[in-house]
Amino acid sequence: MRRHTHAVLFVGGLALHSCGSAPRPDSPPQASCVVERVGDGDTFTCRDGRKVRLLGIDTPELGQGKPGRDAHEALKRLLPRGTTVGLERDVAPRDRYGRVLAYVWTGSRMVNEALLRQGWAMLYTLPPNVKYAARLERAQQDARAARAGLWASGGFECPPRDWRRRECPAAP
Repeated sequence: MRRHTHAVLFVGGLALHSCGSAPRPDSPPQASCVVERVGDGDTFTCRDGRKVRLLGIDTPELGQGKPGRDAHEALKRLLPRGTTVGLERDVAPRDRYGRVLAYVWTGSRMVNEALLRQGWAMLYTLPPNVKYAARLERAQQDARAARAGLWASGGFECPPRDWRRRECPAAP
């Protein structure tokens, strides 16, 4: 009887252990860093020098005037200097500029999603990095419906991607 009890406990423990290590829909970040400086609305630098680009979103550039400054300030509020963040990567780990591409977490909050939901970013998914595309799209739809952030005045006058391609006039 004692052997049977030990065997059941051992097998039960193995089962619980394997369940605990199974991936969850919101898997935990693979890395972390301490925020040193926010560069603009969708990039920041870690204390160790790594530059991080938030996946799935795009924000107005600083050169786009008030919208760019507003997005920058929004990210600074979400990621004050000294904040420890989790970095969850998708398929492609870096962009062509060498920046780490990540879904950024403060506790259980995804910062990328928070910027969309607050209306300071727009959806910008580039395959193969599409893990949270549906979730991020819902956040943008909610922000538009609520006329939050930059959607309050009708939306993005010039999407950041178009502005970078010089397809929009410069902001005053």
